[in-house]
Amino acid sequence: MRTNKYKILVLSDLKNSVDSTLKSTVSLAKIIGGEITFFHVKKASDVVEDENQLSAKRTINQKHFATKKKIESLINPIKEDYGVNITTSFSYGNVKHEIENYLEENKPDIIVLGKRKTNRLGLIGDNITSFVLNNFNGVVMIASNKKALEPSKEIGLGMLNASNKQIDFEFAKDLIANTQKPLRSFKIIKKASEAIEGQNQLNENNVEYVFEQADNNIKVIDKYLSKNNINLLCIDRSSHPNKNKLSAKKSNIEEVIDNLNVSFLVTGSRNLKTR
Repeated sequence: MRTNKYKILVLSDLKNSVDSTLKSTVSLAKIIGGEITFFHVKKASDVVEDENQLSAKRTINQKHFATKKKIESLINPIKEDYGVNITTSFSYGNVKHEIENYLEENKPDIIVLGKRKTNRLGLIGDNITSFVLNNFNGVVMIASNKKALEPSKEIGLGMLNASNKQIDFEFAKDLIANTQKPLRSFKIIKKASEAIEGQNQLNENNVEYVFEQADNNIKVIDKYLSKNNINLLCIDRSSHPNKNKLSAKKSNIEEVIDNLNVSFLVTGSRNLKTR
């Protein structure tokens, strides 16, 4: 039995739906017993533009203060509304290197990223979502900016190309215990002959939806997610990047994340690079 709290790290660029990202993080933390840390990285080139040493130092101090105040203005209302403690920190430098160093020093159990409003994945700088998925072997939650998880409310959990047995991360039981029943899974197969396409009631606690592989699978699944009030979709990391294809043209976790309007829980994997 785990005695210490899960370490949940929120990475944010302070630009995209921080409020909804924090709400979803608080919801997860309350369910599994987690402590939240909020981390922001600002590129060094965004801080210092003047070559004059004295002027540069003054600029750094000013931007440091402004960044601290901005983070406080985002975090404090969430802390007060939901009665949670959120530790904050930020740094300057190469964004990916700073994140990598932070992960090495603090070793979080879960990373939470906000989903960009555009159809292009990323967070702080270019392709940070891909960077995290490829370099962090723990659970990653990518929070929707439209359908935030609500603290103290049951989650509408769905699974994509996974079964109950594949949800084997440490806090899975706590998560499922706080999930609306029945638990719904969505499975994509190569040929309809492999199973009956459509809804399949496995038992009173589990419903499976089976679809034949096609180019419009993402749109169809998005419709079913909305119909069933799913706001958190669990994806097995072993499907990244080219297994369990959603369409004949393109298939990877980033495509799914980019096009489905829910939050995502991407499970850990032993096949990723380690820090």
